[in-house]
Amino acid sequence: MWTGNVRAQSDTLSIGGLEVSSPYGEGYSENYAGVRDIWNADDSARVIPCYTLYNGFDTESIFDRTYNAKKDSTRLQLATNACDSHFPICGAINSPFGRRHGRMHYGLDIELDTGDPVVCAFEGMVRISRFHKQFGNVIVVRHANGLETLYGHLSELLVEPGDHVEAGDLIGLGGSTGRSTGAHLHFETRYLGQPIDPQLFFNVKEGELRASTLLVHPGLFTVIPSGNANSKGGGSYKVRRGDTLSSIARRQRTTVRALCSANRIGVRSKLRVGQRLRLK
Repeated sequence: MWTGNVRAQSDTLSIGGLEVSSPYGEGYSENYAGVRDIWNADDSARVIPCYTLYNGFDTESIFDRTYNAKKDSTRLQLATNACDSHFPICGAINSPFGRRHGRMHYGLDIELDTGDPVVCAFEGMVRISRFHKQFGNVIVVRHANGLETLYGHLSELLVEPGDHVEAGDLIGLGGSTGRSTGAHLHFETRYLGQPIDPQLFFNVKEGELRASTLLVHPGLFTVIPSGNANSKGGGSYKVRRGDTLSSIARRQRTTVRALCSANRIGVRSKLRVGQRLRLK
């Protein structure tokens, strides 16, 4: 586990996590593969993915947004073989990347049940594995191309900072920890701290990469408002065990009356697990 002197950070309330800087210094005490030593930056650069690009390996702050990412373009190599990537969990998108109720939502909310296995999207090294008041149990993995992926609201963390993980490796179990109104995975993809829509990397429906490379350029960081990714003429919601009209209305930022009107049902109607409700 990587250790170092990191100044205390205060969490923000913006959806998408911390936007503060707290990199490690040039030299710090580390423990890697059971060998204790004092490493310098050159040693770290040989072991830690993109240590030089990020100027460190911070195991406390969720993200350090680097505005240099908005100035340059670079092509990221995502995969050379089919086994080089794996979508974290199969499920419908409850909430997409983009503006949501006047605030930014920097990732995808993917439907799951508590305890479902969540796997790593690409090979990399675990940078964050801890509890965060907004993301709950959260994992951040840094990859060799400079990309970082985040997995939030987990019920259990199965890896630690410094662990090497392969694409498809089990890293946690799905849940509803932190600021969450129901079990789901919050999945983010970022480059130098800047959020990129995960659907530019993955065809979520098929669970596959769209291409083996992605050109990262300043235009990717311009957010276009989007609607519900489950939408079929206005958006829909799949009823889960324990759901009520009031809990669904609260979670989807609507009203029981609106749900009843859109689905031509009464306030006392019985809901079935797996039933699709129109949201508009």
